[in-house]
Order: sequence, then structure tokens, then C-alpha cells
Amino acid sequence: MPRTDMKPKRRLCVVSLIETLFHFGGAESMARTIATHLDRSRFRSVLYATRRSVAIRPEVVSALDGIEAYELDRRSSLDLAAWQPLIAFLRRERVDVLHSHMFGSNVWGTLVARLAGVPVVIAHEHTWSYEGQPIRKLLDRELVSRAADVFLAVSQEDRQSMIDVEGIDPACIRVTPIAPWSFVHSQSSVERRDVRGELGIAPDDPVVGTVCVLRPQKALRVLVRAAATLAHEFPRLQVLIAGIGPEEDSLRALIDELGLGHVVRLLGQWESSDVPRLLGAFDVAVNCSDYEGTSAAIVEMMAAARPVVATRVGGTPGLIDDGVHGLLVEPQDPDALATAIRRLLDDAKLRARLGVAARERQRRQFDVPVLVGRLEDLYESLWAATMRGRRERLLL
Repeated sequence: MPRTDMKPKRRLCVVSLIETLFHFGGAESMARTIATHLDRSRFRSVLYATRRSVAIRPEVVSALDGIEAYELDRRSSLDLAAWQPLIAFLRRERVDVLHSHMFGSNVWGTLVARLAGVPVVIAHEHTWSYEGQPIRKLLDRELVSRAADVFLAVSQEDRQSMIDVEGIDPACIRVTPIAPWSFVHSQSSVERRDVRGELGIAPDDPVVGTVCVLRPQKALRVLVRAAATLAHEFPRLQVLIAGIGPEEDSLRALIDELGLGHVVRLLGQWESSDVPRLLGAFDVAVNCSDYEGTSAAIVEMMAAARPVVATRVGGTPGLIDDGVHGLLVEPQDPDALATAIRRLLDDAKLRARLGVAARERQRRQFDVPVLVGRLEDLYESLWAATMRGRRERLLL
């Protein structure tokens, strides 16, 4: 976006609004990374969570890098009085920009920001899939898109869905890149920790893996069924699934049903700083989701120079050109997934070529300086346009 002729003469105060400070989802990681990497000579950066954290993780606290962080004591979605501290903060601190992340924060953030007189309000959607949720579509169209200055999407596909399905004015929506959040918080190289040794995996054993929240969207049952096919051809195959979530019990049941306890391993939660090392242990990385916006997990796989097999959904084709940076398959097709994984396990040179190309693209297009630089310019440009509009109204 072009810069205007009204540059701020002071640091702009930017509040990033998220549901919880210490959740490990992609949206929260993105918000924390943006907040901690804004140029502090130009911005005062504040993180504000709409709910208290259930558990405070030390590595996330350290990743906040000394920036201001606050939490609301909100007990339910209708606890209206709990918003008063945020409204008071926005007014008292003369906040210039409120940047909210994901649906709940977008709805409430746009409301309280306008109530508090914040000059610039930005709403940010991270993974769009609201076809069966009419209330969300209505609120996005009639509230969020009207109250916010800009509605950000993480992929062109998400933007088009917001236009076609929700009926949002295309002029309101812009696409912003993402970055490999775990790599930002990792303090040492991928190679320093011997993840394979810790897990009892031999250096030449074929390893396929993924890192994600274990929820239905990720379609991990497809990966487990693909593993059942591949295990016959690769006797020492290891399939590693890192993460926690509501699908854990059903995945364990399927693994037991198929007799894959020696092949498919659920590793539980890995700290963000350890994810790069885990990815470095994979020969092939997999994302078999039924839908995605632009997947931060895939970007992290690319940053680790891993060849990726992913489903052709959402913004994934915008990350990976089939046969150049990885291999794309159709969703909900275990045989196609197994075929693509087999092709990579059988061809070390292809794995290396795709991995290097993926990392080069990630560094060029999907990195923290790229994202933060665009947002910094957006904040200042929107603020300047608002100030110019106010000045012009005063002169009428």
C-alpha cells in the first residue's frame, strides 16, 4: 500500500488482540510474532488476550521479549462487563491501531475499538471455513467488515470465499503473508538435537511426519490409513504425529485397529522451539488437511527444507507448486497420499531438490521480515489516512 504524506511524529501504539496469550495455534503464534517484531522505534506494541490462559508456558513468556501483555478476566462469551478494562486501556493509552485475530476477537475487537475511539481497526481471519455457520457469515459481513478499516485474509482462496460465500465487499479484504513461527522462537539449529536418537529411530529408517493440532480439519485418519499401505513396503517406516487435540483418542483407536502401533507414533505436544528439530528428523513432511487458509505448518516444513506432501486445498497451492516445492494430492484419498509419499521415500535426490526449492521460496516470500514490514506500512498508512480525513472534515 502506498505511503501517505502524513507520517506519524510519535510511536504509534498498536494492540494485537487474541483469545489467549499462551495457546499454540497458528493465529496466536502469528500475533505474538508480529507483536514482538514490530520496529520499536516506530511502534509501541501491546498484546491483549480476551481470556485468561489455562497454563502459562515459560518458553512462550520468554518469546514475548519484554513487550506489554495483558489478559481479560472474561468467564463467558456474554460477560460484557469484562471488556471494560480493555476499553479503558484503549482510551487511556490513546491506542492508534487495534489488530484483532480470528472470529471471536474480530467481532468483539471491532466493537470495543470503535466504542473507545481507536483510529484504525484491523480484523484478521486465519482459516476460513464458515459454509455451515450462518451467524458467523452474518457477523463477518454486517459487523466486522463494516466496522474494520481492513479485513485481512491469509490466502487468495480465503479472500475469494469471503467474497463469494459471505458477501463481503472485495475492497475491504487484503491478503497478507505468513511465516514459520516456530523457527522464530528456536534458539539453535535444526541439527543440534538428535531427535531420531531420542525416539530410538535409526539414521536410515524412513520417517514421515506432521505437526498440527489433532482436530478433524487435519484429516489425520487419512495419513494413518496411508501408513497401513506403506508399512508393507517399508518395514522400518516410522510415521510421527506431533500435537494434541480432540482427535487423539479416535486416532489411537484407529492405529490399534490397523495394528500400526509399531509404525505410527503420537508424540504429544512439542514446544515451539523444538519443532524445527523435529521437522529436521523427517524424510517427508505431510499436511493432509481437508481445508486450510495458508498453513503455517507447511511454511515451517518449507523452512526446514523438508519435501512436503500436501492436499490441494485452500491456500496450499499458493505455497507449493506441484513437483517443484513438494507434491500435491486430493483430500480424503489415502491411496493418493501413500503414492506421493512412496515416490519421495524412493527418491532421495527428488527429496533434496524439492526441499531446497521449498526453503528458497519460504525465505523469499514467507518470512517474518516480509510479513512485519507489510503490516508496519499498513498500520502507518491507515493511520495517516484517518488523520488526513479528520483534518479535512475540520476544514469543511
